[in-house]
Amino acid sequence: MKKVQLKPSTYLCPVPAVLVSCQDRGGRPNLITIAWTGVVCSDPPMLSISIRPSRYSHGIIRESGEFVVNIPSADIVRKVDLCGIISGRDTDKFEKAGLTPLPASHVSPPLVKECPFNIECRLTEIVPLGVHDMFLGEIVATHINEDCVDESGQVNVGKVNPLAFTPPDRSYRSMGDALGSYGFARKL
Repeated sequence: MKKVQLKPSTYLCPVPAVLVSCQDRGGRPNLITIAWTGVVCSDPPMLSISIRPSRYSHGIIRESGEFVVNIPSADIVRKVDLCGIISGRDTDKFEKAGLTPLPASHVSPPLVKECPFNIECRLTEIVPLGVHDMFLGEIVATHINEDCVDESGQVNVGKVNPLAFTPPDRSYRSMGDALGSYGFARKL
């Protein structure tokens, strides 16, 4: 098949669609939907989120130095989308989206109860990149719904049913079935 060249853009897909919770110094929590996120280091465990400086959560995380990456399941896609299209400056997104804040164990921002997986982070660095700033966070605690862990203590990603986003068509997707696991090609 012949290839067509496209202009450089954010075509990498899918990417995780996550809810990031933060909390201002007055104790008011906020949520932001983020698709520009990923693992950046294994030891120490770290991840990144990228946020435009104009977003309300940007200043909160910059000032507080803490955030929680909440991995939603596909069944709350409308709530995730809502948190990405309204501003927390004037709206309590937890209330508006019908989401429940839960206390975190190591940081001030809350976990989102309706998300099966929650990752507490402490900000280590902010890297200006262009229209986004990349926030690097060290993972200080992780939480998962007990029904998403199998008998051997491993995460059952199928039960988490993480939500994905595809930038080329701006659509949300579910992940589907596993096709193999790391190293399975050695058995060929």
